[in-house]
Amino acid sequence: MAENQSIARTFPVKPKLKPTSANSTTPTPESKYWRSFKTPKDLQSQTLVSAITSLSFSPISPHDFAATHSATVSIFSGQTLEPKTTISSAFKDTVTSASFRSDGRLIAAGDLSGAVQVLDLKSRVPLRRLRGHTRPVRAVRYPRADKLHLFSGGDDAVVKYWDITTESKIYDLLGHKDYVRCGDASPVSDDMFVSGSYDHTVKVWDVRVLNSGSVMEFDHGKPVEDVIYLPSGGLVATAGGNSVKIWDVLGGGKLLYTMESHNKTVTSICVGKVGKESGEEAQQYRILSVSLDGYMKVFDYAKFKITHSMRFPNPLMSVGFSPDCSTRVIGASNGTLYIGRRKVKDSESLELGVFGGGFAPVEEPRRRVLRPSYFRYFQRGQNEKPSEWDYLIKKPKKIKVAEHDKLLKKFMHKDALVAALSGKNPENVVAVMEELVARKKLLRCVSNLETEELGLLLRFLQRYSTMPRFSRFLMGLTKKVIEMRTEDIKSSDELRGHIRNLKRDVEEEIRVQQTLQQIQGIVCPLLKIAARR
Repeated sequence: MAENQSIARTFPVKPKLKPTSANSTTPTPESKYWRSFKTPKDLQSQTLVSAITSLSFSPISPHDFAATHSATVSIFSGQTLEPKTTISSAFKDTVTSASFRSDGRLIAAGDLSGAVQVLDLKSRVPLRRLRGHTRPVRAVRYPRADKLHLFSGGDDAVVKYWDITTESKIYDLLGHKDYVRCGDASPVSDDMFVSGSYDHTVKVWDVRVLNSGSVMEFDHGKPVEDVIYLPSGGLVATAGGNSVKIWDVLGGGKLLYTMESHNKTVTSICVGKVGKESGEEAQQYRILSVSLDGYMKVFDYAKFKITHSMRFPNPLMSVGFSPDCSTRVIGASNGTLYIGRRKVKDSESLELGVFGGGFAPVEEPRRRVLRPSYFRYFQRGQNEKPSEWDYLIKKPKKIKVAEHDKLLKKFMHKDALVAALSGKNPENVVAVMEELVARKKLLRCVSNLETEELGLLLRFLQRYSTMPRFSRFLMGLTKKVIEMRTEDIKSSDELRGHIRNLKRDVEEEIRVQQTLQQIQGIVCPLLKIAARR
């Protein structure tokens, strides 16, 4: 048993579909998933009049989506992705935000005139006009399932809670000190919602408890451009500046993580989902963020890492993800809609509840496992990971041995000394010399050195013999070398030059030591006098 453990270890991993070469980079399954959202070939490019300020999906199949731009709300078909309805006569100014009701029959939208309008999607007629904001409206949201109320926020720094049936305001929620630019409804309670402002704060409101204002507040640190509830209802994601932050509402507003992967302001965020409804890949939710730098980032907030990134040619203003996980829409500052459609199987058409963009289970296709009976099994390459039942035998890593160490192992003492002297590391040279002293071979090596090799040794001694780290050992060796090779030194001008340089350096070191002793003699009495005081 022990012997088998010393030979091999098992590494259970999932087998790959295709072999990889040493130079290839294999995209992760999740990257393949997000890349599968492609513009259909028969779909004409959609370019609207001006910047797309918001995107919203209907919670009811086939999940039409609304894009707000200029003084218009454009409704696109969830099946064909073509424009279906355009609502413009009801608005007098630029539409900034839109939200579908839970049954998908009505849509509420706010504009820069300060009005919030509730419209019927079939007749395109305004059913209710909610007036009360004194400045432009920036955020309009329906609760999760409540059909009779909605909330809105605007540049007047006020969040209003409306009764739609009577066209009246129920509450004025005060607390923000700057423009309210975004908000979202709780996925677990129709009475709770969150708002974000340019005063850097995010406030959590509960219409059941409004005596003391907001029930919770946290500081993003930058003007807040967007805020969403995450599907559990206990976490909130905020976007502002170049960062996206995750907050724990149940934990008292504690900051969990800050993602700073964008280079410019993050303008919009939403939630998407990958994976299955049950098993290991259940609840694989992601945060999709877009920014003025033209990048869309996919953030796995369970593992706190970026799992995918995509570049677009224009600054991005808004992003949306369909409830059935089949459509991803991104709006740009020049009015371009980047629509991506993914093929959805019938088995994947089961719908889930809507959580700030909606999600549904997505099953990845089963992969064909490589077996030893296949030819490709033997052509997998060096980067192929072991399968579940393979045993991995690791070879011991080779230790790089220096040239002088190799020569010492072969008992080639003189060659080892010369190899160390030819290098640039004085510690290696001294180490080799000490090893030769231990073997009682150093003096014999010195006596057998050729003239050029002796020059290397003298040059080394002249350079390092006065260094405090090596002086005790090298000064004694210098005396021995001069005594043993006196005749050779006298017969060579180059060797005599090394001796002169060595003598000069030694004399200079002696003068330095004497000067230091004189300074020490001056300083010591002064220190003693100072100590007495």
